[in-house]
Amino acid sequence: MSLLAAALIVLLLGGLSCSSTKHVPQGQYLLDNVTLRIVDKENKNSEVSTYELVNYLRQTENHKVLGGLKLQLAMYNLSGKDSTKWFNRWVQRVGTPPVIYDSTLTAASVSQLQMALVNKGYMNNSVTSQVERNAKKKKVRVTYNIRLNAPYYVRSIAYNIPNDTLRSLIVADSTLFPIRQNSVFDHNKLDSERQLITERLRDQGYYAFSKEYIGFYADTAAGSRAVDLTLNVLPPRQLARVPGYNSHKQFYVRSVTFVTHYDPVTMQDNNFYGDTTEYRGCTYITDPTDNYLRRHLLDECCYIVPGRLYNAADVNKTYRALGRLGILKFVNITTQLVGEVDGKMWVDTYVLLTRDKKQSVSFSLEGTNSEGDLGFGVGADYQHRNIFNGSEVLNAKFKASYESISGNINGLINDNYSEYLAELGITFPKFVAPFLKKSFKQRVQASTDFSTNFDYQARPEYTRVIAGAGWKYIWSEKQNLTRHTFNIVDLSYVYLPKSKGGFLDSISNPLLRYSYEDHLIMRMGYSFYHTNKRELTPLASSQQQNIYTVRASAEVAGNLLYAISKISGQRHDQDEAYKVLGTRYAQYVKAQADYAFTHNLNSRNQLAWHVGGGLLVPYGNSTIAPFEKRFYAGGANDVRGWGVRTLGPGSFTSSNSVNGFIYQCGDIHLVANVELRSKLFWLIEGAVFVDAGNIWTIKKYPDQQGGVFRFNKFLEQIALAYGVGIRLNFNYFLVRLDMGMKAHNPASGERHWPLVHPSFNRDAEFHFSVGYPF
Repeated sequence: MSLLAAALIVLLLGGLSCSSTKHVPQGQYLLDNVTLRIVDKENKNSEVSTYELVNYLRQTENHKVLGGLKLQLAMYNLSGKDSTKWFNRWVQRVGTPPVIYDSTLTAASVSQLQMALVNKGYMNNSVTSQVERNAKKKKVRVTYNIRLNAPYYVRSIAYNIPNDTLRSLIVADSTLFPIRQNSVFDHNKLDSERQLITERLRDQGYYAFSKEYIGFYADTAAGSRAVDLTLNVLPPRQLARVPGYNSHKQFYVRSVTFVTHYDPVTMQDNNFYGDTTEYRGCTYITDPTDNYLRRHLLDECCYIVPGRLYNAADVNKTYRALGRLGILKFVNITTQLVGEVDGKMWVDTYVLLTRDKKQSVSFSLEGTNSEGDLGFGVGADYQHRNIFNGSEVLNAKFKASYESISGNINGLINDNYSEYLAELGITFPKFVAPFLKKSFKQRVQASTDFSTNFDYQARPEYTRVIAGAGWKYIWSEKQNLTRHTFNIVDLSYVYLPKSKGGFLDSISNPLLRYSYEDHLIMRMGYSFYHTNKRELTPLASSQQQNIYTVRASAEVAGNLLYAISKISGQRHDQDEAYKVLGTRYAQYVKAQADYAFTHNLNSRNQLAWHVGGGLLVPYGNSTIAPFEKRFYAGGANDVRGWGVRTLGPGSFTSSNSVNGFIYQCGDIHLVANVELRSKLFWLIEGAVFVDAGNIWTIKKYPDQQGGVFRFNKFLEQIALAYGVGIRLNFNYFLVRLDMGMKAHNPASGERHWPLVHPSFNRDAEFHFSVGYPF
């Protein structure tokens, strides 16, 4: 990969050295730069931003990255003019041709900008274009000078709504409306208000209402910027099969019908067939030979209630709930107008479901060659999407691997490396717990996971068994922008039935020894995730200027077991620790959180930063936290000037220790990152970054000198790194190669400021990974 990066750099430097106007025809100009400027100082802090106005330009220069480099144009300029050569065709396809200046598009851009500003309330705006030509270099620079001038504002808001019921619903919470008194008269916000009112009414039974029935009348006096706004609700159009529908009316749901074996080919015009049953007010039409979903599950997923007002939000909730059922391939909810019955307007709702395949299985085979020792591995994955006719998903995995050992095996307990791994898990698409009401299950759309795993490892020095089990709830809210995970219990058990004589005694490091001794971890935890990133099309998502993500988690372990030990009067061992079935259990509390923020500078450049930290405290039955629960620093997602588990804790250095990486873990973690990302050309993205952070211990350990956290020293023990990265973005996933360089090394005995005199062999670290670091 490093050779590929070097080759790309050489090619790009060659392209940059070429004339940027190489492919610009004679007598024409390259559009070299486009600038938007808001020139009236009194409106510098207005809601209008040049970031948004760029979208209204009809012509922009070639894309710039990393502070102004036109790499895509440089790539295109590597090509010759002979289109019959494959290299020229390939380079031109990867790069982008020069943007040829067009004066008519500049005039059109001026017009588009003026219209956009009028829609934002700046009726008296002025937009002029300033064109600077350089005939010698064949380049043009265009500057759009924007004078917003004072905007029009809303002086008063009136409502012309003939229906009293409709009026009370519309103005019930007008403080949420985008248009308010004394706000800028923004036409875009008028449409947002129409949409908001329409959604509110459709959630209150007005099934046939649409935003086309809402209009605004704006009245302005001559020479005044004050706007008197009137919201008008227009009368409805005649609805088919609903005679006399001349005013907006609320609709009620007459019936809800589930069709569990819907086929769009054979079931047209609501011509449904199958067994018909009633359950809790809803009708179920099922295939008598394949009744694959229990009715009470569908009832819990259905928010549409017969007899109640029609509610569009309930329809969307039903879509989301049914979409979580893995056994369903398609879900379609249709509503049919009935008309007036007994003085009320009614609709019928049909929930049409199509089943997916129940089962799937896959196999894998791999081979290894470790210094002449041959090995192989086989695996099988099985999934059942409806194991108990409630869309429960059963996942089962099995993997076996074997590797021979050559040479002298005297004194070893095993003559090969072998491992047998089995995992079994089942996911219920609901909150599995006793005494829960239907209303709670519908409010918290949780999935319940039960899992077990068993790993048998036979090594030359030992035989080890690792087993575990878990029970957790997972649920989302706010269109999946917020997610929660609650681990009721997570059990991890390590057992060493056999080991080479003196194997454990030869391990003096308590951290490493703990990993091989029999131990038990029984924990409870909660994790939280929230983001504002909208799940839209890639184009619309890229226009979201600011995106943030918050993650936080906390867990405790051993408290229940410790309480039982105390209450039962159990005696502790010589180390003053309690055991369960002869195995010491861990007791600790752990918390960590991080925040990431991405600012889109434009469509091709992003500035991202991230901060995070964590704390781990052993207590009670533990004098040291489990090795696998402790924090580590360095690696592809941390301080990238160091390899994974090679930084810290504090000023500790591993150069004086055997297996030093075992000691490089801690109880406190701090990290901060800043990264500038740019789309270069084709699939290739680039980045420059600065990282800072370290780990520390909360206690002083003899094998981790300089690792304890102290308030008067931790700032000077913060490690700093800088670097560059190359990424391949395939949309569905991203492959990343980052090179980090040490800038400040807090390790004792090392050069503390390698930034001054860097050494590539000493200070560089390469990281190959998938996905962005944060």
